[in-house]
Amino acid sequence: MLLLVSADVSKQNFNESGIVTMERQTAQRAPSNVTQIPESPPDCVKLAKDLTARCRARALQLTDDEILSITQDLDNVIHNLCDCIGRITTSALSNNAYTDVAVKALSVRGFLEDDMLTNGVNNMPNRRSFYESNMPRLVEFLQGMFHESDEFGRQMFSSLPEVSEYIEPLYDALLCPLTNEVMTDPVLTESGVTYERRAIKEHFKKFAGSSETVSCPVTKMPLLSKTLMSNVSLKNVIEEWTMRNEAMRIRIARTALSLSSTESMVLEAIHELKLLVNLRRKNREQMHKIGVTRFLARSLDSHNVQIRHSALELLCLLVEDEEGKDIIGKTKAIARTIKLLSSNGTDERHAAISFLLELSKSQLLLEDIGSTPGSILILTTMKINDSDDPVAAQKAGEILTNLEKCSKNIKYMAESGYLEPLQIHLVEGSEEVQMEMVSYLGELVLEQELTIDINGSTSGVLIKMVHSCNTVARKAALDVLVQLSSHRPNSKTLVEAGVVPVMVEELFIRKVDEEPLSYKAMAAAVLANVVDSGIDPDTTVVNKEGHVLTSKYSIYNFVHMIKCFMPDVLNLSIIRVLLALAAHAKPLAAVVSVVRENHRGHSIVELMSSRTDALGVAATRLLIALSPHMGHTIAERLCKTQGQPRRLVRSIIRAGRAAVTERHAAAVTLLSRLPYRNVSLNVALVQEGAVVPAIVRGIEDMRSGAAWTNNCRHAAPYMEGLVGTLVRLTATLYNPDVLKTAMEHDFASVLTGLLAGSAGSSSGEVQRLAAVGLENLSYQSIKLSRPPPPENEPPRPKKMTILKRLKDARVHSHNSSKSPRPVNVCPVHRGVCSPATTFCLLEAGGAVEGLLACLENDDARVVDATLGALCTLVDDRVDVEKAVVALAERGAARRVLAVLRQHRENTLWHRCFSVVEKLLVHGDDGCVREVTGDRMLPTALVSAFHRGDANTKQAAESILRRLHKMPDYSATYVSVEF
Repeated sequence: MLLLVSADVSKQNFNESGIVTMERQTAQRAPSNVTQIPESPPDCVKLAKDLTARCRARALQLTDDEILSITQDLDNVIHNLCDCIGRITTSALSNNAYTDVAVKALSVRGFLEDDMLTNGVNNMPNRRSFYESNMPRLVEFLQGMFHESDEFGRQMFSSLPEVSEYIEPLYDALLCPLTNEVMTDPVLTESGVTYERRAIKEHFKKFAGSSETVSCPVTKMPLLSKTLMSNVSLKNVIEEWTMRNEAMRIRIARTALSLSSTESMVLEAIHELKLLVNLRRKNREQMHKIGVTRFLARSLDSHNVQIRHSALELLCLLVEDEEGKDIIGKTKAIARTIKLLSSNGTDERHAAISFLLELSKSQLLLEDIGSTPGSILILTTMKINDSDDPVAAQKAGEILTNLEKCSKNIKYMAESGYLEPLQIHLVEGSEEVQMEMVSYLGELVLEQELTIDINGSTSGVLIKMVHSCNTVARKAALDVLVQLSSHRPNSKTLVEAGVVPVMVEELFIRKVDEEPLSYKAMAAAVLANVVDSGIDPDTTVVNKEGHVLTSKYSIYNFVHMIKCFMPDVLNLSIIRVLLALAAHAKPLAAVVSVVRENHRGHSIVELMSSRTDALGVAATRLLIALSPHMGHTIAERLCKTQGQPRRLVRSIIRAGRAAVTERHAAAVTLLSRLPYRNVSLNVALVQEGAVVPAIVRGIEDMRSGAAWTNNCRHAAPYMEGLVGTLVRLTATLYNPDVLKTAMEHDFASVLTGLLAGSAGSSSGEVQRLAAVGLENLSYQSIKLSRPPPPENEPPRPKKMTILKRLKDARVHSHNSSKSPRPVNVCPVHRGVCSPATTFCLLEAGGAVEGLLACLENDDARVVDATLGALCTLVDDRVDVEKAVVALAERGAARRVLAVLRQHRENTLWHRCFSVVEKLLVHGDDGCVREVTGDRMLPTALVSAFHRGDANTKQAAESILRRLHKMPDYSATYVSVEF
């Protein structure tokens, strides 16, 4: 056939310049070891045979250089042969015999061109470039076909198929004469003309039922027979040309994609590829081979929405096979597609999720999809918000189902809040899968503080794993249970699943050799979380015998596990359990009983000084909860424990401007809650020289509104604890050491400053404590106030006590001159008074005014403490008349009567009536008129007389007699006879 083509070519008149050019190009490619330059197809064939024989004969002896040289020679021979055939004119191809030869020759040229465009064989040097041929260059075709100014071969190209038809021309012999389309099933008729089977049969139908003779549509000659014979050779040629044409179209579209000169070029190339990929599977393989799939992955970064959308649709078709998925896995297409899932355009979003769904069918890409940042989070959001986009939600669910096949993706889903797959695999999976899921749960709750709502099945599996003999499984399950139980909504589920008996058994009964105490600590932590969540401990069973959490059996075992040598985490969990139980009245009594009987208070007191802050705070809070019932026992234990209360005092003192911590607040709160009249503890605090200065300094910091002190959630309890600790000392002023400390630090002035409710002391509790402290101090004023010395009387030499020396030093401390200063005599206490030495409220600037202002407080406890302090000024041991005058001048009557209107408590009424009676008895006319003129007083007196307790009723009756509303049974009556 090559000889036939050569003979036909020899009949043509070639352009001399073309021959010269061909010879020059051939000469440039000729290797050094070829002596004769082939100029015709026969010579090319002969030389190719020689080269092939050389390779066959010496295949094992050839060196690499020789193989490379032969390869170059053979390559040049093939190119020269193609050049010769390519110059055959179109007229020479009119015969069908030449057509098959030319088509096959062009197929060789096309194959080489494909390799050249895709750089598939760049390791072959000196290959002749497509651009050096006489045909217009493909790249210039594509660059110019979308611009009106560029014209190649005196022809304009408006679409990519036209370029392919120019490069790979369509011959008339391939077209059906009837349809003028390329035949797919060519058949020969009796006339020798080839038609498309379907078309010629339709032509024959026209003659059915007619007397007219059937004729050939082309030759018009009658057909005696309608028999059709398949034209196998032409069919093979058509099939080969079709495949070659589609391959050329793919290469052209691929080149258009690589150029990306205009958006319209890219869109047309993608459209062309869509048509081709649906024609046959081999086209898809060809696109993978020449890099179309990779180019499309880059198109996903385009700014044009249509390009991205079209690329996604085409990629979805290309990745239906594993080869396409493998190629995509090596690109950045997955990350780009995940980004497009959040697109505002519905079509683009649907195309992206469809493409991702197709990728998720590959086991190799599951981990890549799941590990892409944001992928599972976006997919789970789509699935949850199914009302926004039902189509996307459905496909997102399918993708997530596929991703579950990779265990790591289950963890990623849990991190994104989609816990259902993890729980399903934990319940239904094999033992190995369960261990893996438990480890994922442990990682999640530890790393992210993830709050997980679990179901009963998951809880049952975890609890069952705790009973396992596998140490690793037990530890993993306990770790997860600790974290899950810390989420309050899970507590009910865990209790229903039976976690409490299992944890109690783990804590009290189960003993495994060489197993660390950390397992018991984790079990105790689970119990603490569950009990602290608010479950009913009276109904929570802990064992088969029917004991519950609040039974003495449980509490006894809990208390006995508190030991100083036990791990801190275990002690902390046990104390947390006791704290939770102590919040209920019944178990609190049991805890107090067990602690008293077994002397476990010593261990709890020692744990207050633990280096672990959480344990120290928990132990302190447990003592605070127990203090109302065994406060003296705790106080004595504090004093007798070596190093206490010094360590407790250290935990109160803040260093410099350090912020107030929970430990500071808890320690000082304990001191303020223990019984005030425990002399041993008060003396111990006074003898610890740093405690009172630290308390006073802390109070001053709070009053000044220090930012580092007040801007803390522990500031309020810390302030209340400081004031309470200071007030507790005022309850034992009969002790000389305590009294000396109170004088040295001027307690009266400090407490007076707290009545105003400044920035750091605005809570009602602080005001109440300050009033209680002033009441305690004011009762001592009567004893401490001494009469002034007579004028011109020399001092009598006598032995003075330490207390009197201290008072004299305080009185004369500010007297720097030797000349005597006038002595102020307190009208109420009838002696020399001062805030520091006698704690006189009248001398303490603003004390009385501050107390009267506190009467307007809405808190009855504050008002009650305030009235108690004011009543010390009208005590029978002082000059009541002068005290009443002082109170009346400050508007006491009006404020006390206002208390009667606002409050109805018996204690308040009793104290109010005591003050009112003093005002009526010892007040002047104006004061009496103010009291008797109040319209609310009679009603309050009658109400108190009717419903008050014994003391209140007696005080009301006394005032009613003063107002002549009740008979005076103590009066003497004279009998008069008429």
